[in-house]
Amino acid sequence: MRFFLAGIMQGSHRGADLHDQDYRTHIKRLLEDHLPGADVYDPMADHAGSLSYDDEQGRRVFFHHSHMCREVDVVLAFVPEASMGTAVEMWEAYQSGRAVIVVSPMKHNWAVKFLSHEIYADVGELEQALVSGRLAERLREILCADA
Repeated sequence: MRFFLAGIMQGSHRGADLHDQDYRTHIKRLLEDHLPGADVYDPMADHAGSLSYDDEQGRRVFFHHSHMCREVDVVLAFVPEASMGTAVEMWEAYQSGRAVIVVSPMKHNWAVKFLSHEIYADVGELEQALVSGRLAERLREILCADA
């Protein structure tokens, strides 16, 4: 099963600043540990220096990642606060019939609420769903329904 690990990078920062990205390693490890065969793509791993990209390279990467979200099986999005790029990735996945799993306390935000198949308030809830097998079962339901 192919995953795209979406999540907040710049958020609402006005400068060339990033939010803490430690969540990426933790979530990737959880997926690989509890979903055998999970192939997790982390865009930050390939583009750690993205804040210094010129407009041409940034545009190319942005649209490439958006397109990838149409092709993977699952977009797992970490959204502790609003993230416009993550919302675009969620939209692309949802519109393409992919599973969208979101980790966010913003369950009333319309983008989170209406573009998600599952919403977990935090990484702890995600981990519980993985350990118990609930997320694996839910992914089978979502992906089989859309097949």
